Parts: sequence; C-alpha cells; structure tokens
Amino acid sequence: MEFSNSVPLDLMRFYNDGQNYESLIILVAIIAPNIPAKYEAHFGVPMSGAVVNCVNIRLNAPTIAFLLEHSSAAVVMVDQEFFPLAEEALKIWSDKSKNDFKPPLLIVIADESCDPKALEYALRKGVIEYEQFLETGDPEFAWKPPQDEWQSIALGYTSGTTASPKGVVLHHRGAYIMALTGALVWGMNEGAVYLWTLPMFHCNGWCFTWTLAALCGTNICLRQVETKAIYQAIANDGVTHLCAAPVVLNSIVNAPKSFRVTHTYGLSETYGPSTVCAWKPEWDELPPETQARLNARQGVQYIGLEGLDVVSTTDMKPVPADGTTIGEIVMRGNTVMKGYLKNPKANEETFANGWFHSGDLGVKHPDGYIQLKDRSKDIIISGGENISSVEVENAVYLHPAVLEASVVARPDDRWGNHLVLS
Repeated sequence: MEFSNSVPLDLMRFYNDGQNYESLIILVAIIAPNIPAKYEAHFGVPMSGAVVNCVNIRLNAPTIAFLLEHSSAAVVMVDQEFFPLAEEALKIWSDKSKNDFKPPLLIVIADESCDPKALEYALRKGVIEYEQFLETGDPEFAWKPPQDEWQSIALGYTSGTTASPKGVVLHHRGAYIMALTGALVWGMNEGAVYLWTLPMFHCNGWCFTWTLAALCGTNICLRQVETKAIYQAIANDGVTHLCAAPVVLNSIVNAPKSFRVTHTYGLSETYGPSTVCAWKPEWDELPPETQARLNARQGVQYIGLEGLDVVSTTDMKPVPADGTTIGEIVMRGNTVMKGYLKNPKANEETFANGWFHSGDLGVKHPDGYIQLKDRSKDIIISGGENISSVEVENAVYLHPAVLEASVVARPDDRWGNHLVLS
C-alpha cells in the first residue's frame, strides 16, 4: 500500500475524548522504542495542539490496527525497525474500513544502529523521514499553551489483560502535577540523570518525560533494556534514577553498585504511580525479611493525588484499618484520567460515586499504608474460599531459589478451581 506524506485538513477529525464532548485535534501515534525522537514528541506534539499516543511496541499488528482505528490516528510516527509492523497494522485497518479509510501521515524515524533495509523500503513507498519532516516546519512557529488545562495531552491504552483495551485520555493539568510530583516523591534534583528502562508507552513514562525537562535533567535512552547496557550507563553516565518493572529489577539485583528501591503502585488511568511505600526511619533496624515485607506494600498516596481509600464493594464505606478486611482501592483527584475514549458505559461504571474504581482489591493497615491483594477479576474461588493469587505468589517468593512465580486458576470439577503455580 502507498502512504500519504502530508496532513490533509479532513484528517483533523472530531475526537471524542470520553467525556461526551468533542474537540478538533489531531492524534499522533508513535510506534518506537525509547529513542530521542519519541521523547521529543512529548513536547512537539502537544505544542502543536495535538495529542500524543505512545503505542506499545510489544503488541501484534491486529491489536495495533484496532488502536489506530479506535483513536482515529491522523499521524503515525514509526521507528524504522518497527516499520513492517506498522505497515501490517495499517493494511488491516485499511482492509477493514475499505472505502472509508483515510491513510494517516506516516513518518519513519531513521536509526543508524538498525538494518537499513526497512528504512530504504519505507522511503521507496513514499514515506517521509523524521528529520526531513522537521525541516518542513516553520522555525518561527509560535506555540500557544492550551486554552484550558483540562485539554487532552495524551492518549494511552490499558493492557487488555482482563478486558478489551480501553483508551485512557489524560489532560494537561494532570500531566503537569504528576511531572512535578514525580520529582518530589523520588527526590530528583536539578540536573538529574535518568535512565529510560521504563517504556515511554507506559503512561508517557509515568510523566518523567516532562519531569526531566523541568529539572534540566539528562535523558539516557535505551533502544533495548539489557542488563549490560544498564550497568554501563550507571557506571559511565552517572545515572541517578531509573524506573523498572520487577523483571528488570531482577536482572540487576546483583549489581555491584547498591540501589535504593522505592515501591510504587498505580494504573494507566492515574498517569502511572498513585501511591508510594514511603520508607520509615524506624524500619532501618528491622530484620531484612521484615523490611522486605513492609516495603512490598503499596503505601500511601502520592502528593498530587487528592483522595485514596480502600472501600467496601457493597456500600463504598472505608474498610477498617486492620490489615485484613478486603475492599476495593479507589482514587480521585487531578492525576486521574479524564475518561475512556468513546466508552461512556465504562466511564459511568469506573467513576461511580465520584471515585475512580481501580478494580484492585486490597487492605488498609493500622499505619494507613494500603496493600494490594489482587485484581477483583483475578480472585480465585476454590471450595467456596476466596484466594488471592498475589498472596500465594508472595509466599513462594520467600523461597531463596525462586526468582519469578505466577499463580493462576485451573477449573476443577470438585472445588470449582484449584491453584496452578508456574
């Protein structure tokens, strides 16, 4: 298929942002690893009045096709390594839409470290290269701040692990507050050196994309998150901060340089982290096993989050702070999304009673710290008992020979379900 290398006016579509009103904007999708161009897009796209959507590069073509169609992407920026994936996704979208398909502007991002064949192929197809595209811009362009801080800045999608992916619409105010909150919570000072082990497609890198700019910090981008590259960056570039999922932390757990690990919890709908397990000085003298257990809790609310609670799933009343009574974790405030894109039913359910319902079940401890027990949809019922897969996994993790563990349910004729550990 051939691609457009310009943005026709009819691609400036009306875009339903999930709150039952529409605004005339452009959606720019980015399919790329953590590279400088992706970081730059977090500024260039909003400054042009458009909305940025960082697509999960681990998804397959049919899923990406769904996201591009659902968001009505008018521009697609793609790293040359992922051009075949983007082309396949666009073809799926085109075949499904038939005559209604309007090809988005496609921009390919060149990288000398990649096989040049994909780039050469894209250019032969008429795709414009990223740096050449920038040269077509107006150097005197005067960008204007958003007229309303409620205006959309980014679109992300839930993982779809328990349901179909939902488009999460984030606003300028929330991104601003989360960016500054991140600096405060994580003790980041001016000139911080940040290593991008966290994908920018995860809630726009938890808004650290904008935090680093506010701090005049340094961004160290990794195309691939590999243990050797992490070690080298820490040793040679003076890395002060990084964020990572447990699988990445496990890969560097035996690093020669000590780390201070801070545990956070959040969702796509809350711009990333919404709680932090703030370390208490009195924990310093406790045995390592006790420290690990306390630090494994999800903790207390972020500074920028107005409300956090664990409430009964039947009457919305706060559960007692006894560490055992299970309820649903709910949040509200400026760092909660505007809503789900084109999904009023999900919005009504998710924001019932004036709170964002996370769908996560947890408890509140006497010291006010919350602890996640499981997703409401992941609770395993066996023999009439509710079993938390997370609790079982945590118990297994205590064995020194275990690095990773996962607990799932398997149907059982007698018990309804039984546990399977892998």
